[in-house]
Amino acid sequence: MNNTFLKIHPRDNIIAALQTLAAGTALELDGASLVLQEEIPIKHKFSTEALQPGDAVYMYGVLVGRASQAIKKGGLISTENLVHDTDAYSTEQAKMGWTAPDISRFEGRNWKGYHRSDGRVGTANYWLVIPLVFCENRNVRVMQESLVEALGYATDKSHKVDIGPLVAAYKKGADAESLLAQKIHRTQEEIWQSRPFPNIDGIKFLTHEGGCGGTRQDSETLCRLFATYINHPNVGGATVLSLGCQNAQIKTLQEALQRENPNFDKPLYILEQQKSKSEPDFLEDAIKQTFVGLTLANQVERKEAALDKLSLGLECGGSDGFSGISANPALGYASDLLVALKGQAILAEFPELNGVEQELINRCESSGIAEKFSHLMKTYAERAEAVGSGFENNPSPGNIKDGLITDAIKSAGAAKKGGTSPVRDVLDYTEVARKSGLHLLCTPGGDVESTTGLASAGANVIVFTTGLGTPTGNPISPVLKMSTNNALYQRMRDIIDINAGTIITGEDSIQSKGEELLELIIQVANGEYTPAAVRLGQDDFIPWKRGVSL
Repeated sequence: MNNTFLKIHPRDNIIAALQTLAAGTALELDGASLVLQEEIPIKHKFSTEALQPGDAVYMYGVLVGRASQAIKKGGLISTENLVHDTDAYSTEQAKMGWTAPDISRFEGRNWKGYHRSDGRVGTANYWLVIPLVFCENRNVRVMQESLVEALGYATDKSHKVDIGPLVAAYKKGADAESLLAQKIHRTQEEIWQSRPFPNIDGIKFLTHEGGCGGTRQDSETLCRLFATYINHPNVGGATVLSLGCQNAQIKTLQEALQRENPNFDKPLYILEQQKSKSEPDFLEDAIKQTFVGLTLANQVERKEAALDKLSLGLECGGSDGFSGISANPALGYASDLLVALKGQAILAEFPELNGVEQELINRCESSGIAEKFSHLMKTYAERAEAVGSGFENNPSPGNIKDGLITDAIKSAGAAKKGGTSPVRDVLDYTEVARKSGLHLLCTPGGDVESTTGLASAGANVIVFTTGLGTPTGNPISPVLKMSTNNALYQRMRDIIDINAGTIITGEDSIQSKGEELLELIIQVANGEYTPAAVRLGQDDFIPWKRGVSL
């Protein structure tokens, strides 16, 4: 890769700057010379030709906007001279062939996970505590305070001083010298080693603000979401707290779980507060039943599984001008490798597929799948436009500052996470991936709403690419963070697991970084590597209310 600038596709008439380029710099491009008319900041773009208002602008080989004013050859592309635009699309398909990548490095490889009776395999084994309505959030927090630290699941507690041994020694009559000699500091490793349930990776508490007061549809969707989480391969069992009178009824959850898995056989305890004697009795019952459930879920141990049991969620957030050049295509290559190995990949964030619809439609395996994708995209766009917030409003201030001027530029780069493989299926929110291969999942582009949906769809590990940095994680699906640039990796090493910035600087290719990423995914699946988001307890969970959210 040229380490100064990059033309991504032969059709493109704007070029990405891989480093800040001074005004007056002379460049050689496609056998012709070009002089930059102004400084081009790193990650931003410049024009390869003189453009007049209304002229089409292309990047990644697709229409990403139109000039809103005259732009000189070698001029900076900005929000002042470019407006969002995309090509129209239809469900008529120009079928695309696919050449699978070389998988010889990974063929025959296994990993160790938690096998479930429905045939899926978990990369982790969590217990869930779920409130059916926000009224139960306080009780969930009481359970969290009672269980997490006592059972050794508190994160980042290596600094904590435990004075319990001092109190116990004092009560036994220890003198001052003995008290001073008493050890009261435990490392994180010592805390984890003391866990009574070694096969339980944690207890996760999914507090939220829904379940009542909104539309009945939102409560029904919430129950379907919880059913997919309870039945998720990374979950060993669950405790559900209900108030009793809310819209999200116990029966609604049970019916959703029955549809999801008629043969559901994990430990599940559902308690209704309005039928209890008192709040203390209610909490005591919930904690006792949870403890018993943990003893049962702990009986499941890791066993070998083939790579086709991996389900990879594809996510990006805090994106920058390098996202579509480094981290996203590297993740796309890892996705293609996994698909070639008969595993699953799930690409979400429908507002960030705006402008590449036709390419994805052409990759759909059947006309029915293409039609479902088109219907979901058009319905989503219409609902956004109805409230004056179309897809063109998707880029955040941080995106724009770092070179993603229009939603189409952002989307064309974001779609690279999905690689090049055929689309096997299209899923609406709370639908679960059932086939091998690449799936498209309807979620918002918001990081947490999207990762919440990816876990619901069955992703047992998620890779999250970022150019600006974000602490987002998920309660049940381990989230790996991949930086798009070296500066971010050095600045935020505490939350980043792998760096794709070396693609920009030439040390790695997209293919080599994709293979490195898949190796790390396998380590996560094995429980050999704990992602930063898991270590830091970044258990973000936001259900999507089906109103407009970009």
